[in-house]
Amino acid sequence: MSAVIIDGKALSAKIRASIAERTTELKRRGKEVTLAVVLVGEDPASEIYVRNKIKVCGELGIRSLSYRLPADTAEVEVASLISRLNADKTVDGILVQSPLPKGLNEQKLLATVDPGKDADGFHSVNAGNLFLGRPAITACTPAGIIELIKSTGVPIAGKHAVVIGRSNIVGKPAAILLLNENATVTICHSRTPDLALHTRRADILVAAVGRARMITGDMIKPGAILIDVGMNRGGGKLCGDIDFDSASAVAGFITPVPGGVGPMTITMLLSNTVAIAERQTTNDK
Repeated sequence: MSAVIIDGKALSAKIRASIAERTTELKRRGKEVTLAVVLVGEDPASEIYVRNKIKVCGELGIRSLSYRLPADTAEVEVASLISRLNADKTVDGILVQSPLPKGLNEQKLLATVDPGKDADGFHSVNAGNLFLGRPAITACTPAGIIELIKSTGVPIAGKHAVVIGRSNIVGKPAAILLLNENATVTICHSRTPDLALHTRRADILVAAVGRARMITGDMIKPGAILIDVGMNRGGGKLCGDIDFDSASAVAGFITPVPGGVGPMTITMLLSNTVAIAERQTTNDK
């Protein structure tokens, strides 16, 4: 068996085309979609990520506002900026880029963002609504994971899904989204004994643990859907949490690294931003 590659770039391009149509329609109705990005400090990875977001915003007709603050900016100043963006009716989505410099309380600042403008879906209100099955702005990477799985054409309902990783921004929300799609969900983590016992039973396997090539072909159920969230350096090149060569010989579908989950994260961020603008436009009527 040779797994079918789930092309995140192609799926992302398809969704972005739809986003562009939605922004065009909103502009026709007098609404310019706007995303505000707050970047504190000079983390190289964050700089690249923010540049990419701004670039894609331009391609899709979304206005982007970038606020770059020095690493030694006081927490009260960052909070004040977020409060101003909350109050600005022209701003639809707000993103506070992580990680924040030492000395800043990241959870406290993220909680300062208006939940209705929380484009990343990290606010506790959105996380709580997701848990309760209520309408919520969904964290971008988990939302992208669901889209990738659905793109295979294989129904999620009734499948056994195993999520490796329990972070608040990927593992936990991905598990809840899979549960909401009527999968039976197992969450594994660093304290799970005999990990392979669980992974070999997975019809859908989401690896989001951050350890290079830790999931090998002998740990996979034949025909399974594999979603690799990992982004690691192994053997001098970028690789995921799943050993692609051995796993692709067993799985039915697999995401590559790079080119799988990565392109979907920014796409779902912008989809969230447009959805916020659409909802606001409807509420203003």
